Amino acid sequence: MKPTTSVVSFLILLFFTYLAFQFAMPAYRPDASLPKTDFSTDRALEQLRHISQKPHGVGFPAHTAVRDYIREALEGMGLQTELQTGYTAGDWGNLSKAENILARLPGREPGKALLLLSHYDSSPHSSLGASDAGSGVVTILEGLRAFLAANQQPKNDLIVLISDAEELGLNGADLFVNSHPWAHDVGLVLNFEARGSGGPGYMLIETNGGNAGLIDAFTAAAPPYPVANSLAYSIYKMLPNDTDLTVFREDGDIQGFNFAFIDDHFDYHTALDSWERLDRNTLAHQGSYLVSLLSYFSEADLARLQSPDDSVYFNMPFLGLMHYPNTFIWPGFALALLLLLATLITGLRNGTLSARGMAFGLLPALAVLGLNGLLGYFAWPMLKAAYPAYTDMLHGFTYNGYLYIGALAALAFGSGFLIYGRRYKGNAADALVAPALLWLLLCGALNQYLPGAAFFVLPGIALLAGLLILVLEPRPSPYLFTMLGVPALWLFAPFVKMFPVGLGLKMLVTASLMSSFIFLLLLGIFLQYPQRRRFGWLGVLVGAGLLVGAHLTSGFTPERPKPSSLLYVMNAENGQAHWATYEKVPSAWTRAYLGSNPADAASSNGLALSSKYSTGFSFVAEAPSKEVLPPELSVSQDTLVGGQRLLTLEITSQRPVNRLEVFTGDSPIDRAAVNGIPLSEAFLQQRRGGKLITHFVSDNDPTRLELALPAGSSLDLTVYEASNDLLTNPLFSVPPRPEDQIPMPFVLNDAILVIKSIHFE
Repeated sequence: MKPTTSVVSFLILLFFTYLAFQFAMPAYRPDASLPKTDFSTDRALEQLRHISQKPHGVGFPAHTAVRDYIREALEGMGLQTELQTGYTAGDWGNLSKAENILARLPGREPGKALLLLSHYDSSPHSSLGASDAGSGVVTILEGLRAFLAANQQPKNDLIVLISDAEELGLNGADLFVNSHPWAHDVGLVLNFEARGSGGPGYMLIETNGGNAGLIDAFTAAAPPYPVANSLAYSIYKMLPNDTDLTVFREDGDIQGFNFAFIDDHFDYHTALDSWERLDRNTLAHQGSYLVSLLSYFSEADLARLQSPDDSVYFNMPFLGLMHYPNTFIWPGFALALLLLLATLITGLRNGTLSARGMAFGLLPALAVLGLNGLLGYFAWPMLKAAYPAYTDMLHGFTYNGYLYIGALAALAFGSGFLIYGRRYKGNAADALVAPALLWLLLCGALNQYLPGAAFFVLPGIALLAGLLILVLEPRPSPYLFTMLGVPALWLFAPFVKMFPVGLGLKMLVTASLMSSFIFLLLLGIFLQYPQRRRFGWLGVLVGAGLLVGAHLTSGFTPERPKPSSLLYVMNAENGQAHWATYEKVPSAWTRAYLGSNPADAASSNGLALSSKYSTGFSFVAEAPSKEVLPPELSVSQDTLVGGQRLLTLEITSQRPVNRLEVFTGDSPIDRAAVNGIPLSEAFLQQRRGGKLITHFVSDNDPTRLELALPAGSSLDLTVYEASNDLLTNPLFSVPPRPEDQIPMPFVLNDAILVIKSIHFE
């Protein structure tokens, strides 16, 4: 191959890689002037600007304002709204009073209803909630407005549920599914969510049965930019992440589709989750899903979507969503094995393959995978050691995370080219056998244990086709081999980014290994390049350049602020007070209160509080005692009935609070109810750290406990009462954060925390 041909070939591969990302979602253009019957991203953005001005978690002042704005928007379309209000604790033991917003548009015919779902509460305490899930709310509002502007009555009833308290434990969905009569009418749910502020919206299915019926219907609805694959579906079912739609599936056996985007994960649940930072292309993508699916499912027979069968599915540019039944998995794999066997026999007979050459070809393939696997595995621990402040980004994804992903991908390709450099003595046909065999072994394991990834066999078949061509034709067209590499790029290039973004940089190993596999799947063309070592050093140079760029952007700025935390913690029993932080590398703002030598929190006499990632206090320091009023506790019942001790008590706050957490330690609890909501036996048996309940307080409502203990049992009760007003409380004079800092998400922050313990003998 001529050097110029190899350069052209490589540029073609880069172009197809670009297409894999470019065609994942629509390109936003200003569209406020579109007809009223069209979905307008600009009109949706204007609504988002209104509802994401302030944090609006449950119990926060702006929560009511956002609720009322959404109701007015729905009523402005001619819909009648209602509020469903009630306490629920969900499955997480997080009690709150949810206020769901509901509306219903009657259909032409009786039957199951289509439900449009998103949530309007933001994550406590500082998130503006623009992407999560204001983007979902305005997608529904704008999509429904455009649908109604066409003056067409749908066949199916349309129900709108803008749920509350999703961030606290899917509480609003729990309240609707288990308490509202409309829940029995729902046949399908379209739920819009977010775990970042950009990127394509991934379609994920929630079903108790098979996915085949839903996939067939989704394909028939023909959304213009489908981004979905059954591997993500399989992994999603294995992870603990839940959405409101999970409650519909688990409690109501109601299936549906989630649409969620995950890029720029560092914005998730933070003060950076603003309407300005939301990717306009992303919002347009969510809108494209809703418009297509609302049009289709408002007329479809929603009672016929259930299926016992599963399908393998994946998307590719220009081809949309492709799928086939799971029953094809093993026959397809068998055909690939037969193709490999036939190719080996043919090659050995005509002398283009040799046993020694094939064995020799295994070594560089294993070297590519081993070297890059080790680099990816140790990358995140090494980065945290080099940049300790990264540990304070609890998302596990840094602002410069994309540079690290790109660096590992470039290094994977660079090392591959160097390993298969000019000095590699094997012929191309022998060299392709090892990657083909390794890939089929991987596909066989995935078919058995993760069948959603069965489509991985398709690029392997393209590799086998290339191997067969080499066996039959010693001088094949390089451009033919270039095109045989396109399936690998279109299917797997997005995965290089998706896994580390969605699961955190601890999964950088997936980026390096997936890049290595892509290299091996493209080996048929790469081995024809005469200047492989030059390409190798180019990959190393690009990887090193990206690492330098990551280093230069490793610090914190107003555009990339550092998460910081500060709490005032007072023990009401002895009046002792402490400053506390979750930061592993305290900022100067935090150290102004902790001092230059704060105590390790491990020696802080049990100071602890639950958080999403089980994050505990890092450092504490003594603080001056303030006259912060502790909670009051009153006992209305303490009796023995039928061999059980029945205890009823009420905890009342003497100051405005946002959160109250009750711990019962190792005390045995047979039954418990909080504000009239019984806690399940399974939850009581699985109490983590002795926690009984977390009450996210609205309107300073009291917390009423009804407990049943074995007769003769004592009870040690510890109450953690918190208000998120440390920076505004007149008892304190904490200055605002510097511009290069934001409140740390996922933990209690900017809070005044009072701990009170009570012993019942």
